[in-house]
Amino acid sequence: MLYTMKDLLKVAKENKFAVPAFNICSYDMLKAIMEEVEEQNAPVILEIHPDEISYLNDEFVAAVKDYAHKSKVPVVIHMDHGGTINDVMRAIRNGYTSVMIDASVQDYEDNLEITKQVVALAHGVNVSVEAELGTIGNNGSAEGGSANIIYTDPDQAEDFVEKTGIDTLAVAIGTAHGLYPKDLTPKLNIELLKELNQRIDLPFVLHGGSGNPDSEVSEAVKYGVAKVNLSSDLKSVFFDALRDILSKNPAMYEPNEVYPMANEKVKEVVRHKLSVLNTIGKAELY
Repeated sequence: MLYTMKDLLKVAKENKFAVPAFNICSYDMLKAIMEEVEEQNAPVILEIHPDEISYLNDEFVAAVKDYAHKSKVPVVIHMDHGGTINDVMRAIRNGYTSVMIDASVQDYEDNLEITKQVVALAHGVNVSVEAELGTIGNNGSAEGGSANIIYTDPDQAEDFVEKTGIDTLAVAIGTAHGLYPKDLTPKLNIELLKELNQRIDLPFVLHGGSGNPDSEVSEAVKYGVAKVNLSSDLKSVFFDALRDILSKNPAMYEPNEVYPMANEKVKEVVRHKLSVLNTIGKAELY
């Protein structure tokens, strides 16, 4: 079942669970994620970053849409971190049901105006819009971010949501894209999230969800976070498994022999994240 982000997250916010948004970079990763969420009867968001679609080509989205339409669970196809109007239009033409415009590194007024333009374009064709206020950190991820986290300002956030008409807001409360160094323990600003949740009636998005303590992520779901972005946690186990099996079996070259182990590793992460976010079984609410 193919859903818009607005309709998907309305149910999640009302029922105090979050939907994981998994970045997909190959058909095998798509297959592994969908098989596991269907097994767990859980809704899912499939994210494709502009860099990922540049590699996969637009034709890949046709396979994603076909998977979504035939699935028994709710699925959103979302563009992650679009930086330009061109990114947004490409996603809309490809049939995404949700787009993110990320102008968070611009000054506030520019972010506001760019986001308003995207909302006007997307809402006209029933596509949901996510935007970001404040900046997410970056641990070396291709998804971007800032060297210094700038926390979301509640006053600005209220003004931004009212003036843009966005469907969901990515908040900066202490996360970073990519995997955290072993000597760095991330810490979410839950008190800031509580204030944002009191003042803004909108589902929030937690970017950089890989590597944060499970207990903090679960707590964030109690205070308005209805979507959690996950990329590095999946890609790291997927490619580590491929390196391992190919190094041990240098003569192996059939895809149906090489990929199943990597896919199982992805499924383990998906299953764990669904548990952390309280998403298991929630497809029955739609």
